Amino acid sequence: MSDSVRYCAKCSYVFLKFTLVAYATVFWLIGSFILAIGIYAEVERQRYKTLEGVFLAPAIILIILGVVMFIVSFIGVLAALRDNLTLLKVFLYTLAICLILELTGGIAALLFRNRTMNLLNKNVRKGMVNYYDDLDFKNLMDFVQMQFKCCGGMEYSDWAVNMYHNCSSPGPLACGVPYTCCDSKLNEVTNTLCGYKALEKQRLELIGTIYVRGCTDAVFLWLMDNYKIMAGLLLGILLPQFFGVIVAWLYITRVEDAIEEYGNYQDSLINTEAKKQGKLVKCCKCMPLFD
Repeated sequence: MSDSVRYCAKCSYVFLKFTLVAYATVFWLIGSFILAIGIYAEVERQRYKTLEGVFLAPAIILIILGVVMFIVSFIGVLAALRDNLTLLKVFLYTLAICLILELTGGIAALLFRNRTMNLLNKNVRKGMVNYYDDLDFKNLMDFVQMQFKCCGGMEYSDWAVNMYHNCSSPGPLACGVPYTCCDSKLNEVTNTLCGYKALEKQRLELIGTIYVRGCTDAVFLWLMDNYKIMAGLLLGILLPQFFGVIVAWLYITRVEDAIEEYGNYQDSLINTEAKKQGKLVKCCKCMPLFD
C-alpha cells in the first residue's frame, strides 16, 4: 500500500459505509414523515380554501422541507449502497451548501436585525389581511398572541390592515382587535369584544384591557431570554448536518484511495488490513487532504 493513501486505518470501509447508510436512512424516513404531514395539511387547506398567499401556509413549508430532506437523503442512501462517487459528492456538497446557507442566514439575520424585524412585520401584516379567511394563519396568530401576551405585528394598531377591523368598516369589529389580544385574567370568562374600538384609543388607555406590545418584539425578547434553549435547538439542527458532511467526506476519500490503490476496491477494503502506522500518522490520516 502506498504512502499516499489518505484514509484512517481505524475508520474501516464497512464502518463508514454502514454509518453513512444509517445516517441517510434516518433522515430519509424523517423527510418522508414531514412530507406526508405537509401533504395532508395542504389537502385539508385546499379543502377549506384557506390562505391565498400559499407561501404563508405552514403546509407549504413542511412540503418543501420534506421534499428537500427526502431527495437529499435518498441520494445519500443510494450513493452509499452503490459506492457511486458522483452521487456521494452530490450528497456531500448539498449537505455542505445547506449548512453554509443556514449559518450565513442566521448570522445575516443577527447582523441586520432591524431589516429582519421589518421583513417579519411586513409578512405578518400580509397574513393579518386574510386573518379570518386563513385558518392556518388565524390559529397561529391566536396562539402567539395568547402565549406571548401581544397583539398584532409591530403593535396592536396593525390590525387596521384587516378589512373587518379597519375603522372604515361597518359592524362591531370595526376599529377593534381580535379577542386573543384581550388581557384576560386567569379563570375569567373572556370578553370577545374587549377590543371594541381599541384602534381609536391611545396605548395608555388600553393597558389592562388588551396587550399593547407587538408580537414580533415579544417573540424576539422571549428568544433572547431563553437563549440556552435556542442554542440547544440550533446545535440539534446543525450538528447532525456537520456530522453527515464529515462522514460523507471520509467515505469518499476511503473509496477514492481504494480505487487508486487496488482498482477493485470493495474486496480489498473489506479483507485487507491497513499497514501499521504511528499514532500521530494515523490521527492525521483520518481526515481527507485538500488537493
